[in-house]
Amino acid sequence: MKRLVSKRLVSTFALAVAMTAAGMTAASAGGPTSEDLLKSATTTDSVLTYGMGPQAQRFSPLTDLNPDTVKKLVPVWSFSFGGEKQRGQEAQPIIYDGTIYVTGSYSRLYAVDARTGHKKWQYDHRLPDGIMPCCDVVNRGAAILGDKIYFATLDARLVALNRETGKVIWNKKLAEYKEGASNTAAPMIVDGKIITGNSGGEFGVVGMVEARDAETGELIWQRPTVEGNMGTLKGKDSTVTGTLNASWPGDLYKTGGGATWLGGTYDPETKSLFFGTGNPAPWNSHLRPGDNLYTASTLAINPDNGEIKWHYQTTPHDGWDFDGVNEFVSFDLKKDGKIIKAGGKADRNGFFYVIDRTTGKLINASPFVSKITWAKEIDLKTGRPVYNDDNRPGAPAEGEAHGAKGKSVFAAPAFLGAKNWMPMAYNPQTDLFYVPANEWGMDIWNEAITYKKGAAYLGAGFTIKPLYDDYIGALRAIDPKTGKIVWEYKNPAPLWGGVLTTAGNLVFTGTPEGFLKAFEAKTGKEVWKFQTGSGVVGSPVTWTMDGEQYVAVVSGWGGAVPLWGGDVAKLVKDINQGGSLWVFKLPKA
Repeated sequence: MKRLVSKRLVSTFALAVAMTAAGMTAASAGGPTSEDLLKSATTTDSVLTYGMGPQAQRFSPLTDLNPDTVKKLVPVWSFSFGGEKQRGQEAQPIIYDGTIYVTGSYSRLYAVDARTGHKKWQYDHRLPDGIMPCCDVVNRGAAILGDKIYFATLDARLVALNRETGKVIWNKKLAEYKEGASNTAAPMIVDGKIITGNSGGEFGVVGMVEARDAETGELIWQRPTVEGNMGTLKGKDSTVTGTLNASWPGDLYKTGGGATWLGGTYDPETKSLFFGTGNPAPWNSHLRPGDNLYTASTLAINPDNGEIKWHYQTTPHDGWDFDGVNEFVSFDLKKDGKIIKAGGKADRNGFFYVIDRTTGKLINASPFVSKITWAKEIDLKTGRPVYNDDNRPGAPAEGEAHGAKGKSVFAAPAFLGAKNWMPMAYNPQTDLFYVPANEWGMDIWNEAITYKKGAAYLGAGFTIKPLYDDYIGALRAIDPKTGKIVWEYKNPAPLWGGVLTTAGNLVFTGTPEGFLKAFEAKTGKEVWKFQTGSGVVGSPVTWTMDGEQYVAVVSGWGGAVPLWGGDVAKLVKDINQGGSLWVFKLPKA
């Protein structure tokens, strides 16, 4: 009897252990939670969010790699995206449970074994004929929650896939691609909602931020980013964005641009989404007198209902395509013995802004490129630029004959920006931002234009030119307390990739010449580089696996520079295209 009871106890104990193990396996198989995403900035064994944390500081607390040990960093494997679809590869990988999820050009998504480089599955979105992406067929990354991996597509859809199998769970239409809408940004997940922006401002598409149920894909709220357009909440009209016709004449707000094509960031401390908005449409500013809110701005948005908390407009009445989508990165500003909840933004217009992220009040604005012609300065009292009025392109009627192009001006920066889409990084240990900047200008003139659905809506012509013979790109370390440039690395070709910084006193970024490079975060000294075989315009990440520190980056030249770059495009025309994911590690001693 004792023996029987003993056997039963052992069996019961074994069953309990098995059930516990099964429960743990089921829990781990459930995937990352919303709480995991909020803590992802301090997670070192995965990369769960675009920006390596909701605030998008792109800072890793890892220290195994440092200026001494990075010299031992070696490639582990390289994975080819395959096929002939080798256009710009601007993605940032997502990494979870030994799998790398990375998007590729033409709306593709791959799941790759992080240890071996073996492809687990591949999803090729079936794109229709007639898509109209403005600036190459790029995709910047995915989002993960639970058992799903999400990404947006060039035909303006949002797709949820099973992260283990790659099978489609749901596929939702965001907008009408035939009217010029598209999507290239990585989605963001906050409190079970998947948040997306949109692309298409060059076709008169109105900027939009949307929140959907991450489980079902059903729409929760919409917030247009052009004043005068109606928002929605739970399927019903909610509130108008701004005040109708306050800064837009007539019906122009209905085709006003302001696309949110870079996506957003999230600050858990103030519970605010931050989205930058694009240029007003058309580019010809003489057709739309007024500030044209809320284009070329940063918006703080309530994630629960889509209401705008505050806005700050960097380029009112934009006439140079200085759209303000550049990421707003939350950080704690240490100044005058106080800590201010702030945010940093390196704008396309050439100024680096520090803004109170609780109120939207401007704290500081300083140039981070050598030449700015459109404005003399930013007035810190009003927050507005002091324009150089003679540097605005002339109205078409001012040409030699009525309807001819207007007066051409040479403006700097060029419309591709002092900084374009490529994300900067912030290191809380050095208190520095690391900004990939470009030094170029442009001849720009205005032309007559009328809106036609699905057609380009610019009303301007342009030619981009480099400012200097020896460099265009410059990685710059900026002190947000003063706006001063602490160090810089100059690069012959434009810099078009993202930046990563670490607690190991390192900064990583890529170059169009094909190198992934590492610099000392405090001094800017170059300490390591590796040739990937094509231009690096993706965003590097780092994590630990099996006790070793890894770095990953996507290689594949493309993006807007070869398409829109004018004289600069001629300088980089011989760079080979590609499509590969490179993974490196610091081997154990």
